[in-house]
Order: sequence, then structure tokens, then C-alpha cells
Amino acid sequence: MCQAAPARTRQAGRTRPLPLRRGEEGGITPACTMASPRHAGPPDGGWGWMIVAGCFLVTICTRAVTRCISIFFVEFQAYFGQDYARTAWIHSIVDCATMLCAPLGSLISNHVSCQVGIMLGGLLASTGLILSSFATRLEHLYLSLGVLTGLGFALCYSPAIAMVGKYFNKRKALAYGIAMSGSGIGTFILAPVVQLLIEQFSWRGALLILGGFVLNLCVCGALMRPIALKEDRKTASEFLEQDYVPEAQKRDLKQMSICSPLIKVWSHECLCYCSWKEYDFLLMPGFMVLAVSVLFMAYGCSPLFVYLVPYALSVGVSHHQAAFLMSILGVIDIIGNITFGWLTDRRCLKKHRHFCYLFAVGMDGLCCLFLPVLRNFPLLVPFSFTFGYFDGAYVTLIPVVTADVVGTSSLSSALGVVYFLHAIPYLLSPPVAGWLVDTTGSYTASFLLCGFSMIFSSTLLCFARLAKKIKRTHLRSLTNDTGTKQHVWTNGAIAYSVTAELDQKDVEFLAVDTNSYSNR
Repeated sequence: MCQAAPARTRQAGRTRPLPLRRGEEGGITPACTMASPRHAGPPDGGWGWMIVAGCFLVTICTRAVTRCISIFFVEFQAYFGQDYARTAWIHSIVDCATMLCAPLGSLISNHVSCQVGIMLGGLLASTGLILSSFATRLEHLYLSLGVLTGLGFALCYSPAIAMVGKYFNKRKALAYGIAMSGSGIGTFILAPVVQLLIEQFSWRGALLILGGFVLNLCVCGALMRPIALKEDRKTASEFLEQDYVPEAQKRDLKQMSICSPLIKVWSHECLCYCSWKEYDFLLMPGFMVLAVSVLFMAYGCSPLFVYLVPYALSVGVSHHQAAFLMSILGVIDIIGNITFGWLTDRRCLKKHRHFCYLFAVGMDGLCCLFLPVLRNFPLLVPFSFTFGYFDGAYVTLIPVVTADVVGTSSLSSALGVVYFLHAIPYLLSPPVAGWLVDTTGSYTASFLLCGFSMIFSSTLLCFARLAKKIKRTHLRSLTNDTGTKQHVWTNGAIAYSVTAELDQKDVEFLAVDTNSYSNR
């Protein structure tokens, strides 16, 4: 066992000192006891660009492949002889399983390894696609292509996105823009390729080839090198200073033996407090509003990717032109990812990321409202450009806005919850839209419902932000214009003055041991 003092080992009858290295605090520490170095903050570069590349490939293999399932829609409907609503459940279950199991992906990433989670997800997704190629009933596709493939995508998607946030801070929006553009690039490339594969090998052969392609997720997982940030990992002494550990618990831990630090940190009670601390953002008002907004946004965006190709075919567009519309949407999605990511990193827009996000969501909603009057290929092309651009814009800003609300240390868990909230809308909206098509014989009601849902999502978030801004302005006016009673706390030579009428939720108190106080 290594000791703090220089020790000696025997080798071939001779003694030599153990190699020593300089610790972080300037002290000398044996090399065998050195922990992995911690970063004071995200490095904003270096291996982080490899993380971005890995996340880029993950979004290709997950979100782009999911979008391309809509190209199989007509093939499944013709082969199994089912209506729109029943066939739409395939795409719904894939999206629902991906988002519903997102917290599971975050759990494995936080407590086991991001690399293990993504590799396991790649194996599950590939298995699901390969088994789907042997399906003989629509229900078989529900289980294999829907549940199993969706579960595999869930284990990959949110952990990969969270890793980008760990490596970037100043250029976070740009890094996310590049990483999330894989969805657009993948759709642009895979949409015509999948159509060609269906024509050459039938839908069974196309699913089999996609199953092999998705195995690249295992390679992506290998790139996800973990990083230790000081805000994520704390020592025993730092742990005891946290405000969510009660004083009685602190005293019990301090009375334990110094030789058993693991017992002090990992006692059952402390683990309970840590688990709650990991998800305490759920009670934040800002996160609650964002969560409700995400529910309506997810309901509105999902049916369009399912029914764009069938709608185009219904108005007389050829199969290749319909697939080309998906390709246009995908490549413009890339431009939206990168340009919006770059723009919101600029100093003039960095403080207004929420409003950029809600503007993009609202514009996508307007596009859906106008879609029923676009009934030929030349008119559908501008729609694909506009919808694709703003879709890429708000998709890029989802993790950025989430990080601004909850902070980097809770980003992985928060993203798991955010993508979990996508699950129910993704499950229900395509079948509901299909039922409306079967009932009315037209796509108009389905697209109008999608558009109004996204506009409501944008409006809700806008009013919440304005209300918060008005509240802050009112509080500033109270502190500046009224003679309020003040309490002064002293700690040695330092005094802290806090206005008594301020809302405690909007003030950060500095935790100090008060020796005395006086009222003025």
C-alpha cells in the first residue's frame, strides 16, 4: 500500500524510491495515489471536438434513421394492408421509446459510463432493425423496430448530447450546432439512399442494411472519453459543506473515523440527499415552464416527419421527388443547426437564447399552418427549406436553453427528463394525425393541429419570460425607490447587507457563521 511518506520497494535485491509527483496544491504525493486531474471548467476545445464528432455520428445513426422510417410508411401500409393510424404507430413507438427511456440513458451514463451506455445502445438498436427485416405482422414491427430499436437509441442520444455540454462553455451553442447537424446531414444522405435500397432490395433488405449501419454507434461510444469537473466531483470535506446536508448528519459524519472516508461520504443518508440533489431542478419554475412548452412543441413537430412523404404522394408528387423533399429538409436543417448555434454564441444574442428558441418554434408552427395549401412540388420545396431551417435552429437550442436553466452539473439528468417529456407527444401525435386523415379524408386538420400546438408552445414560453422580467423590474424598483428596513450581518470585518423586502427566491445568500447582528 502506498503511503504519503516516500517509500521504498525491493527489486533485484536493491531498493529504489517510489516515483513522486507534484499534487494539485503544490504538495508532493506518491504517483500511485494520484487521482485523475480535475478541470476547473470545460476545456472548450481539445478532445472536446472529438466528442462533437462522436455526437454528430450519434445523431446521424439515431435521429436521421428515425426520420427515414417515414419512407417505409407506404411500403408497410401496402404490404400489411393496414390504414394510416395503425401504420403510424411504428414511427410513434420508435420516437416514444427513444424519449421515454432517455432518463435510463442518463442514469447509465452518470453511474456506469457514457461509453458503456452508447455501445450497449448501438447493439440493441442494430438488433431491433435486423429482427424487423424478418417481421411477418405489423405487431412484430411494433416490438422490434419500435421498442427495441427505440430503447437502443435512448441509451445513445441523451448521454452523447450531455457530453458535449461537459466539454464546452463559451462555444457551447456552436458545438451543439455542429453536433446536432448530424440529424440534417444524415437525413439528406440517407433519405435517397433508403429509397434506392427499398427499390433494389425491398423494405426487408433496406432494414437489414440499416441494422449494420447503426452498429457504428459502438464506435461513437468509444470516443466519449469522460471528463472530471470540479463542480461534478467533490471531496469528503467539500461534501460536508453542502447546504442540503443537515447539521445533524454533518456532526455524525465528522465523528466517524478519519481512516474511513468512504463510509463518511457514501452512507445511506448522504446517498439519498445526493440523489435528490441530482433532480432538484424539477421544482425550478423556469424548468417547469420549459417542460410544459416542450410537451406542446413535441406534439406539433412529430407528425410532419411521418406524413410529409405520404402527403406529397397524395398531391401527385413522384416517389423520388417526395424523398428529395426529405433530403432538402435535412440539408437545410444543417444550416439551421450551425448558423443558429453560431449566432446565439455572439455577445449580442447570448442573453436572449430563450427568445431565439421560441421564435424558431413559432416559425415552424406557421409553416405547418400553410402546408395544406401547398399542393405541388415547386411549392413544397420552399416549405422544406423554411421548416428545415427553423427545425434545426430550435433542436440546437434545446440543450443550450436547458443548460442555461439548470446548469452544467445537472445537464445530463435534465436532458434525460426533457427528452422523456417528448415521449407521450411522440407516441400519440402521429396516430391522432392518422386518425384525422382517415376520418376527414384530408391532411388539413392534422397539419393545422400541429401548427397551433407549436405556436402555443412558443407563446407560453414567451409570456413566462416576460412575466419573469416584469417581476425582476418590480423588485429593482422596490429596492431603489422605497426606504426599506435592512438587516446587517457581520462576520469579522466583512458586512453583508440584504434588503428585507426582497423575494428570497431571487437573492443568493452567502452562507456564513454569524457571530452577531444588529437592527437599524
